Amino acid sequence: MFKKIMKSYDYSIIIIYILLSVFGLIMIYSSSMVWAVQRYNYPADYFYEKQKINLLIAFVVFLFFAIFPYKAFRNKKFLIVMTCGAVFGLIAVEIIGHTSNNAQSWIKLGLRTIQPSEFVKMSVIIYLSAVYANKQKYIDQLNIGVLPPVFYLILVCFLIKIEPDNGTALITFLIGIVIIICSGMRFKTIAKLVTLGLGLVAVLSPFIYFKFDSFFTKGNMGRITGYLDPFGTYNQEGYHLVNSYLAIGSGGLKGVGLGQGIQKYGYLPEAHTDFIMAVIAEELGVFGVAFVIIGLAYLVLRGIYIGVKSRDPFGSMLAIGIAAMIGIQAFINLGGMSGLIPITGVTLPFISYGGSSIVILSIAMGLLVNISMFTNFDEKYKTDKKKDHPDSATVQKKFQRPQSMRIHQ
Repeated sequence: MFKKIMKSYDYSIIIIYILLSVFGLIMIYSSSMVWAVQRYNYPADYFYEKQKINLLIAFVVFLFFAIFPYKAFRNKKFLIVMTCGAVFGLIAVEIIGHTSNNAQSWIKLGLRTIQPSEFVKMSVIIYLSAVYANKQKYIDQLNIGVLPPVFYLILVCFLIKIEPDNGTALITFLIGIVIIICSGMRFKTIAKLVTLGLGLVAVLSPFIYFKFDSFFTKGNMGRITGYLDPFGTYNQEGYHLVNSYLAIGSGGLKGVGLGQGIQKYGYLPEAHTDFIMAVIAEELGVFGVAFVIIGLAYLVLRGIYIGVKSRDPFGSMLAIGIAAMIGIQAFINLGGMSGLIPITGVTLPFISYGGSSIVILSIAMGLLVNISMFTNFDEKYKTDKKKDHPDSATVQKKFQRPQSMRIHQ
């Protein structure tokens, strides 16, 4: 049975995940070596070495989530611990959080830092998928089937917003919307939910108006100004975007060569985070950009395909939620660095520097190949008429922990 399980894994996802992560590590070194020396007086390979450790941790995490049966995460006790931990983590950020780039989004743990909002994105995907999968019999009953998970979504998005981290709050909210749309609700129920949302916005509008400066800080408005008129505000809000344009325009088809870019020499601050694609465009040209975009697009489309193919509502919503997280975050990052939308400070999945980010993305990829494995296993069993061929339920039991860890049906 072990051979049949191994044959059921989607190795294309694993290959793309590894290729993007390793490529990101290379580009982190190229884009950060000057910034590390000039800004922080660190060794040139400082961010590269840290990300290398992050990747090693992330790969171990990926293997665990790829092997451990994903249905175990529907366990009610686990969901309670996970959601409470997510909320407490966001509250802890407000109390003991570390501020960087005008956002209090990190918690220092010794020599390392974690970003709770990154873990919240994954908690939202798992929680909404599990709850709506469990509520399929009464999914269209607004009070008990729809609204309770929505309240959790609104709460965590609000806590992320006040850090302030508008980009992550927006991504988390949009991920939740995608899962809600794909939960099996009728259009009529979704329309009621939209009406309630518009009503809530109308009620809160006066409060937002009088507290406008609190909700939309000077930094937030500056990003909008820089987006609308980058060249007119080059010395202020438009500085990042203009230098991003220069990096993209300098690359051409083949780029100037790996490590030979100019914009990372202080012209494009923090080039190894949310503007790393501009460095890729400058140094590797259209081919480098195409490699990243095609890789990310493949993971998104594959995630949607697995979600549609899965017969398990939890696995289906989980896969689509993961695809939405990667797709939405990539669009917001690429849209910001190319001037399509205002800059939000969101990192590019698998490519940008960040420990919390690569760990969460590795969890997501582990879950995705896990769902794919059980889906493929079921499909092969359905076409196999041999009586001694085990189904995925048998596989789940084989991997299950003791009774206390088993799934609540």
